[in-house]
Amino acid sequence: MNPAIDLLLARRSVPPRLLAAPAPTGAEIRTLLTVASRVPDHGRVVPWRFIVIGPEGGARLGGMIADAFHADHPDATVETLQMEGGRLVRAPLVIAVVSSTREHPKAPEWEQILSAGAAAMSIVIGANAMGYGANWHTEWYAYDRRIMSALGLTDNERIAGFVHIGTPLERPGDRPRPVLADVALEYGPDGIRAFDPGDL
Repeated sequence: MNPAIDLLLARRSVPPRLLAAPAPTGAEIRTLLTVASRVPDHGRVVPWRFIVIGPEGGARLGGMIADAFHADHPDATVETLQMEGGRLVRAPLVIAVVSSTREHPKAPEWEQILSAGAAAMSIVIGANAMGYGANWHTEWYAYDRRIMSALGLTDNERIAGFVHIGTPLERPGDRPRPVLADVALEYGPDGIRAFDPGDL
């Protein structure tokens, strides 16, 4: 089979705690962002941008995450705050994908949001193709305006996800996947029916 198809069929998210150094090099990160910039983009709006977060930046942001959590949960334990502060240093590289929608006569907001999601997934697949593990996370702080502001997001921007990337310490086993009969239908001459590739 085609190697690209083999990669997609075997793709599996690796938990950030199982991602270690080495991370992608600067040149590899540039390639990942170039790949992510080639997603469908109706109207050429470019409704996304990227923020590369290394260990030092992740530690600084982690302090802000812990502070925000503590402000909302004053009774939080030291252990919990340490865990919150370490969320962006579990993997040696994190790339934040920012959804940046704007008014456009040909590109509805929903299409722009989907484009940002496609950019995030392209980073995941690109990292896997380079031999790294990756995991696309959001978690609570992705929706927290204090953290968004710390990352320089404007009012019309949201975080589509934090893509954690590194070298897998181990490869997790696969998980059950949807049965195609449950998620795939076909629209034919008589309307909607179960998808049967043998009929095509």
